[in-house]
Amino acid sequence: MMALIMAAGVGNRLSGEFGGMPKALLSFGGRTLLERHLTELRRIAVHDVVVAVGYKADLIAAELERLDAGARVILAHNPDYQAGSVVTLQAAAQALTCGDDILLMDADVLYDRRMLESLKRTRHRNCFLLDRSFEAGDEPMKLAVRGGQLVEFSRRVEAPFDFVGESVGFFRLAPPMAVALSTANAALIEAGQRDEGYEEALRRLLLHSPAGTFGFEDITDLPWTEIDFPEDVVRAREEILPRLIGEGG
Repeated sequence: MMALIMAAGVGNRLSGEFGGMPKALLSFGGRTLLERHLTELRRIAVHDVVVAVGYKADLIAAELERLDAGARVILAHNPDYQAGSVVTLQAAAQALTCGDDILLMDADVLYDRRMLESLKRTRHRNCFLLDRSFEAGDEPMKLAVRGGQLVEFSRRVEAPFDFVGESVGFFRLAPPMAVALSTANAALIEAGQRDEGYEEALRRLLLHSPAGTFGFEDITDLPWTEIDFPEDVVRAREEILPRLIGEGG
């Protein structure tokens, strides 16, 4: 299994003391998010990692050197990191065609280690993580479920569905689906949709695949947060971090 960590973005919505650096280098409990990702990946025996970088890539490279990450952790550079994450995923497309299962991960998440463990042991060949407890609004990427099957993946979902959960931003893809994601992502770029997020490519695969191709693991009640705004950093440090296993939880 290989991990692909998406860490190229600027993080424009952070400001003040939290702004100016890649979000993967934000520190919680004395460790950067990047260090935490690598530690938890090693814990589930995932050692081959591609980190897709762009904004201030030199700082991420310096962090990997500080961590003595080794030759099995490599960088894929997207110089056009101001565009949508479809472009970043394209820069790292070689990882998607490596022939291994892929753990695709957003870098800006502080999370409980059991979330990665659930992706490691899942029975689903292609799997999303779903949290039923989330704040309403257009910000979260949502997963709609009907009849036990995923039927939508979008910021806005419409009935009919049985329930909706938030996507964590971590995915497991079997080799054929990883290749299909690379193809769908490239098609978005070819169509001029360079400002799209890679989630749109995943959404198209979900909507056009036979029922049961994608599954989900319900991680409701496990502590996690995505880091988008300064208040997310505060919440991560004050509410999420103390609940993590091995750190007061």
